[in-house]
Amino acid sequence: MATAAEQWVLVEMVQALYEAPAYHLILEGILILWIIRLLFSKTYKLQERSDLTIKEKEELIEEWQPEPLVSPVSKDHPALNYNIVSGPPSHNIVVNGKECVNFASFNFLGLLDNPRVKAAALASLKKYGVGTCGPRGFYGTFDVHLDLEERLAKFMKTEEAIIYSYGFSTIASAIPAYSKRGDIVFVDRAACFAIQKGLQASRSDIKLFKHNDVADLERLLKEQEIEDQKNPRKARVTRRFIVVEGLYMNTGTICPLPELVKLKYKYKARIFLEESLSFGVLGEHGRGVTEHYGISIDDIDLISANMENALASIGGFCCGRSFVIDHQRLSGQGYCFSASLPPLLAAAAIEALNIMEENPGIFAVLKKKCQQIHRALQGISGLKVVGESFSPAFHLQLEESTGSREKDVKLLQEIVNQCMSRSIALTQARYLEKEEKCLPPPSIRVVVTVEQTEEELERAASTIKEVAQAVLL
Repeated sequence: MATAAEQWVLVEMVQALYEAPAYHLILEGILILWIIRLLFSKTYKLQERSDLTIKEKEELIEEWQPEPLVSPVSKDHPALNYNIVSGPPSHNIVVNGKECVNFASFNFLGLLDNPRVKAAALASLKKYGVGTCGPRGFYGTFDVHLDLEERLAKFMKTEEAIIYSYGFSTIASAIPAYSKRGDIVFVDRAACFAIQKGLQASRSDIKLFKHNDVADLERLLKEQEIEDQKNPRKARVTRRFIVVEGLYMNTGTICPLPELVKLKYKYKARIFLEESLSFGVLGEHGRGVTEHYGISIDDIDLISANMENALASIGGFCCGRSFVIDHQRLSGQGYCFSASLPPLLAAAAIEALNIMEENPGIFAVLKKKCQQIHRALQGISGLKVVGESFSPAFHLQLEESTGSREKDVKLLQEIVNQCMSRSIALTQARYLEKEEKCLPPPSIRVVVTVEQTEEELERAASTIKEVAQAVLL
């Protein structure tokens, strides 16, 4: 009986082999051959370690040269040779002991040294102390913070606002709060460094379009639309953002917002508008680029700006619909993890807003002065003016580069130095050259404020022309 059973099992095995699919037989054959190879392969012994003598170890240590932590930096690098300011950087500034007219600080409305702003800050200092020593969610929320957020929302005519304690971290925190891995962000190539850091933190898919080129942006949006049609399931969960600046820090040009709004609705994207340079500057009441163009603020999904320019304080804010802003209170890294804005700076910003609302004509005055110096600087030998005629911060670039960025920087710095010797304080635009996504060309940045007189604007323009001619020709 046992022999018959064994024969029957053998027959079943042979029959199963015939009925098994070919790939199954091939896989089993490969596994059998691999087992045979492992059984009969040679074994190797690790070589015995030969210990070094003490003398050999010491020789190796002496020969070893560690790589430098950072690349060598020349002693004449601008970051190591900074100018020292004595006193407030207001209308007149003392640089390295020399008094100059200030064309370098972003004190557009002249509020930095305003007596009312300083009195409000001093009263807050006496009431609350210097700092907060905690983020907003951990005993860092003071009543003055809530007052400032309410005032900003009211001024911008939005539902809600949120403040940050550092201007740079405002947009850098706002972008990754909404845009995540897998989302798509269409961003202008001239976007400032804070936007670049926010995009990097978001880990989203970044698509750069040419500066202020609406046609190039629409080309990218159309390409993405075609890709979405290939995978509609993925497209349904992918968010699309358009990130632009009102007035671009790196170029002084204004964004074509009306065309961008049309593309927003056509291709179902969200617009984030960074207004650090245009807030408190553009529009009849200083509300920025939306007021300048007459566009409803509801067409913009998120507006951000710092309070370090027109408001002459520190920090930044975002404003928009309540559900959009409330999300940042849980996801904005700069809001959740940084100590909140010192109350004295919040009080100073509130008083600055009061002055802006009481004196709406100040924005027309600033615009007129911007146009005046813009006209006066036309036709400089070797330099070209880059930026809008109404932008309070614009650039002077070399008409023709020497072919070396280092040489270009030295030429422009020589112009800055000679202007300073003639009591006109200017500065070069500074960049982290190795980290910039699209490095702008070297330039001198000129900043206009309402405090500068017509005579000072004309004198500054003529001084720049004379110095440029002497240095470049």
